Amino acid sequence: MTRSLRLVPITPANIEAALAVKVRPDQERFVSSVAKSLAEAYVHPQVAWPRLILDGESAVGFLMAFLDIDWNGKGVDFRSGLWRLNVTPDAQGRGVGRFAVASVAAEVRRRGGTQMYVTWEPGADGPEGFYRKLGFQLTGETSGGQTVGVLDLTSPS
Repeated sequence: MTRSLRLVPITPANIEAALAVKVRPDQERFVSSVAKSLAEAYVHPQVAWPRLILDGESAVGFLMAFLDIDWNGKGVDFRSGLWRLNVTPDAQGRGVGRFAVASVAAEVRRRGGTQMYVTWEPGADGPEGFYRKLGFQLTGETSGGQTVGVLDLTSPS
């Protein structure tokens, strides 16, 4: 894994670098663009946690977490987890995705959470294998047609 990976908030100084983060063309159907994610963060500021992933000073990815979202809109099931993950083609396979998941898990733990959720678009060549290798278990739920996975943050990694 690259040793200089870090997360930074999206700011006027790095917005262009964030918007330039693109996945491979064959992955575009599995994840929304950074622009759409930032628009959603703008309209959901109370739960969205967007971050640029830097390797040194180079943008290699983007993530957006959801923190304490009212999962079903009934005020009884609040969840946190990974909403979006975009990694540039040249950074894939170098630990950027694993770093992103670990970073969101750390933030969820810091806020007192014991579970981390993720959703993914099902399909061949999709991200399910990546999330399952990291320990996410299927919940049996779907959200907006996407598969829902959960990671127990109380177990040793």
